[in-house]
Amino acid sequence: MRQKVSKPKRTPAPAEAPTPASRVVSHEVLIGIDPSLRGTGYGVVRLGKPHPTALAFGTISCPAGWERSRCLAQIARTLREVIRKHQPSVCAIEGLFFAQNLQTALIMGEARGAALVAVAEAGLDVYEHAPRRVKQAVVGFGGAQKLAIAKMVQRMLRLSETPSPDAADALAVALTHAQETSRYSLTPARRV
Repeated sequence: MRQKVSKPKRTPAPAEAPTPASRVVSHEVLIGIDPSLRGTGYGVVRLGKPHPTALAFGTISCPAGWERSRCLAQIARTLREVIRKHQPSVCAIEGLFFAQNLQTALIMGEARGAALVAVAEAGLDVYEHAPRRVKQAVVGFGGAQKLAIAKMVQRMLRLSETPSPDAADALAVALTHAQETSRYSLTPARRV
């Protein structure tokens, strides 16, 4: 006599908790920084469809009467707070341009260092983009003026008002990084 043998029923395997490498991030948040002693620009951007969104942006202004050390502390303190509040996953910073005046170059380097300390303390990866490359990516011309950058950033992020020049530059750095990492690029960002 033949017995009917039924196929064993498959039970689905229990779902595994996603690992950090397999977790899909639907919106990446990044911070762009345009370092300067008296006016460091910052911009936090959330990447998403249908367009990127500015979460926060501004200029860390230090009065002319402040000592350099006080300005550097203010830059680091403000950026720490912005990073804590918005939790970006990556930082894009504008590279230094060639300065003919050594003193100016040193001061710019100090401001950049204060910004990088705040970013490093948060454990963010940092990528550098050359100023001409940022202008090329956002406006289409590497010698673009600050107003052209600000207007294009306003349009790209659908802002109601044109951001200040330093904040616009920082937002432009963030947008450039998003563009450069979302497609093949002949000039990849340099990791700092």
